[in-house]
Amino acid sequence: MSTVSNRLTRERTFGTTLIVRACLCLAIIASGLALRGLGLGLGLPLALVKYGGSMLWGTMVFFLVAIAASRRSRNSIALISAAIAVCLELFRLVHAPWLDAFRLTTAGALLLGRVFSPWNMLAYAVGIGLGVLLDRFAMSVFTKFEPKAQ
Repeated sequence: MSTVSNRLTRERTFGTTLIVRACLCLAIIASGLALRGLGLGLGLPLALVKYGGSMLWGTMVFFLVAIAASRRSRNSIALISAAIAVCLELFRLVHAPWLDAFRLTTAGALLLGRVFSPWNMLAYAVGIGLGVLLDRFAMSVFTKFEPKAQ
């Protein structure tokens, strides 16, 4: 009986983890889109809009990786996220007519960015660190409210 209840508890915890991470990821995406879309109109400084958006993009990548590789440790998820972010930033140094045309679209700018900036990598790192902290906090809060298996 103990084995069955332990398995049920792990499954509930796993389900809660996925739901919490998906909700956080959606909130980060909404925040990033709002910052990029409305930030300048609200009078926020250009640097805050640009690098705040990059920071939130890094946080989003952390949560997407956390959802896809939810059995991995936070440190492993952070390292994978950092590798993805650095590779994407370096990919901006690659130029082809079709790729540059895609980068000029809204989707291309949001997903791939337009120009290489080493400062973006710093913003991604800060965002990934924020993701680690948010994930740790959220998991400590939401797993407390899970019903315990009998």
